[in-house]
Amino acid sequence: IDRSRTDPVVVCPNPFYQIYEGAAFLAGATPHFFNTLPADNYAMDFAQLAQPVWQRAQLVYVCSPGNPNGRVMPLAEWQTLFEMSDRYGFVIAADECYSEIYFGTKKPLGALQAAQQLGRTDYKNLVVFSSLSKRSNVPGMRSGFVAGDAGLLEKFALYRTYHGCAMNPAIQAATIAAWNDEVHVAKNRRLYAEKFDQVIALLAPVLPVAKPDAGFYLWVRTPFADTAFAQQLYRDYNVSVLPGSFLAREAHGINPGANFIRLALVANLEESLEAARRIAEFVSKV
Repeated sequence: IDRSRTDPVVVCPNPFYQIYEGAAFLAGATPHFFNTLPADNYAMDFAQLAQPVWQRAQLVYVCSPGNPNGRVMPLAEWQTLFEMSDRYGFVIAADECYSEIYFGTKKPLGALQAAQQLGRTDYKNLVVFSSLSKRSNVPGMRSGFVAGDAGLLEKFALYRTYHGCAMNPAIQAATIAAWNDEVHVAKNRRLYAEKFDQVIALLAPVLPVAKPDAGFYLWVRTPFADTAFAQQLYRDYNVSVLPGSFLAREAHGINPGANFIRLALVANLEESLEAARRIAEFVSKV
């Protein structure tokens, strides 16, 4: 973020991972929230943003596969975003931490892959963030990487040198082993696919559930206020879900997470199915 420019803006999807907002504030920028709605298939229609916002934008966050909706950005949307970046000069920060949790053999289109397909082999103004947390189910290890525009990475590496912290050598060894192994990742995908199929079968009679493009979340509309739904479900059935309104900010007159819950299918199959049965029973009685 160039603080010498007047009132810099960071564009974020909404709902979103809260670090986007916090990082914008720490950098002295103002978050501009872009509501992603079911009516638009949770797309960020970049053409809808007003020109004054683009003129102030210095960074745009995208999350694909999305958190919480699991949507994967198609090539046409990447092309539009790249064109806007060329026009206005902002950096694209692509959060791809869920990219290795998908179904079948079709891998989600990534930002670097999209750039290559569109002839942008220098990855101009593009950085991609990935993590071991989701692919290997080890969020406590705090291991990830960033790739993309070499000029941006040079600055990022210098920033990381002064601002980062060292990892315990034992954790380093474990993360290296995890990054180098794809067998457990493929097994992880198979387990998630099984959980999705069976959990959706249990919930579909009482809630509007659909399998996402990728990721391990179900983003489900609730029959009444999401916070009350989550509180009563926990109180009566000891099942924890995340109210969707907690994942979003009110923007443009609405909170796009309101009346949704995020279900994370991270427990084992037996526990996930038990939770789904309890949720179904809870909904059937309200």
